[in-house]
Amino acid sequence: MCSRVGGVLRGSFQTTRRTQEFGITLQIAPGDTTRHAPPTGRGRPRFSRVRRLRGEGTEARRAWRSAYVRSIVLGDAVCAALAAVIGYFVRFGTDVDGQQYSLTAAVLMPVLWLAAMHIGRTYEERYLWVGADEFRRVLDAAALLLAAVAVVAWGLDLAVARGFVVVALPVATVLTLLLRYVRRQRLHRARIGGAFQQTTVIVGHRGAVASLHAQLDRAAYHGYRVIGCCLPDGRLADGPTDFDGLPVLGGLTEVLDVVRRYEVDTVAVMPCPELDGPELRRLGWALEQTEAELLLAPAVTEVVGPRVAIRPVCGLPLLHVERPELRGVRRLGKSAVDAGLAVGALLVTLPLFLGIALAVKTTSRGPVFFKQTRVGRDGQTFSMLKFRSMVTGADRMVEVLENDNDGNGVLYKRKADPRVTRIGRVLRRYSLDELPQLLNVLRGDMSLVGPRPPLPSETERYGFDMRRRFLVKPGITGLWQISGRSDLSWDDSVRIDVRYVENWSLSFDMMILWKTLGAVIRGRGAY
Repeated sequence: MCSRVGGVLRGSFQTTRRTQEFGITLQIAPGDTTRHAPPTGRGRPRFSRVRRLRGEGTEARRAWRSAYVRSIVLGDAVCAALAAVIGYFVRFGTDVDGQQYSLTAAVLMPVLWLAAMHIGRTYEERYLWVGADEFRRVLDAAALLLAAVAVVAWGLDLAVARGFVVVALPVATVLTLLLRYVRRQRLHRARIGGAFQQTTVIVGHRGAVASLHAQLDRAAYHGYRVIGCCLPDGRLADGPTDFDGLPVLGGLTEVLDVVRRYEVDTVAVMPCPELDGPELRRLGWALEQTEAELLLAPAVTEVVGPRVAIRPVCGLPLLHVERPELRGVRRLGKSAVDAGLAVGALLVTLPLFLGIALAVKTTSRGPVFFKQTRVGRDGQTFSMLKFRSMVTGADRMVEVLENDNDGNGVLYKRKADPRVTRIGRVLRRYSLDELPQLLNVLRGDMSLVGPRPPLPSETERYGFDMRRRFLVKPGITGLWQISGRSDLSWDDSVRIDVRYVENWSLSFDMMILWKTLGAVIRGRGAY
């Protein structure tokens, strides 16, 4: 991202040069920008100027993509071959006599697997890098191959052992998903470090530009490095040449010139009246003459996924926003999944549960559990359980300590809180104090995944948007847990909670549960 001074594009497209400015050596890639002022605002330095560095440009910056696709194709083939070997030896051992069709299927499996992945369009770049589409398409392609093998074996009366098929194909699916996930995580870490990025220009009004800029900064792993913006007033001789830490590269009518001048990879257009339907269409036609991609941001930026669809109405492609999935069968399904997983988690963690209870009881005076009134779905209060991690009566000490607050202005948090016990620091570091909330899930007060359960005193300060969170049960974990927890600002907490409510689905919950494990192990924002 542009927020990292001297970000280096690594990979096959790496073409850099060094420059010495103000005694600082910077690594600069084609189309990069140079900043010289100290950090301001949200931690981003201001630009003193923008320099176009001639080089291989967009084509070079995107050259890594083909290498990435080749690597996952090779990985898929290796996964399929390994799965075929595992499936064959699990079913037949070392006996190959009389199993010619199964042996042939095992030998051909890498080819069949790659063909299924290709038919399922799992190698198209639009589905890679981020999002769940890649993994969903792998599952669909695996199901398609399973159905095809079953139909062909039945139609041609081939003696392909069912035991081999039911072992090899699931193993190939799991290995492929795992390998692709690992490759994607490596890519995300590299992007956060400044590699494999694409230069981006944001077009629109100031408020919308600042909002998208902040969002792209938060999601650096997406790989969009913002180098500037185009505003309605453009670059005025007597006006500011930068906005929100970004250089103003031109006006709304100069986007094409900006793209060519700075070798821009991506143009992100925010909703604005100056760029209506005909103007956007002409801009799209103009950008076809370049290598730049065009991204259009809808006005409802927090609504994503299956709720949004483009449908033709009266000859116009209109954006339809479906109602959030908060009622009916899906809500019942979420409750059933919560109950089943909570029971399983309690059984698995029972020894740990008993050990923590004993440690809390023997290391400090007071009860094992801490009960606190929280606000749940529809604004109803309930008693939330936690292992006690502070001294008895800690909740009554907040007024004395509130002047020394590391929270976000609404929530009281303190990194070196004197109320926390020795065993409590360990419990809070790894969120083990929240294990008793599994009992709240079984009682129906909470969900495994949802917004953070607020205190009644917090809800008194809620605005209209924040009350949207009361449509669902609060959760033991949620987007706030995997996004920084106590390190989040109040505005970010509002945005994250509303985003979860607007886009809830079971698959979204499963993704959050998976990422929670990493967040808990790292302990980021836990205090």
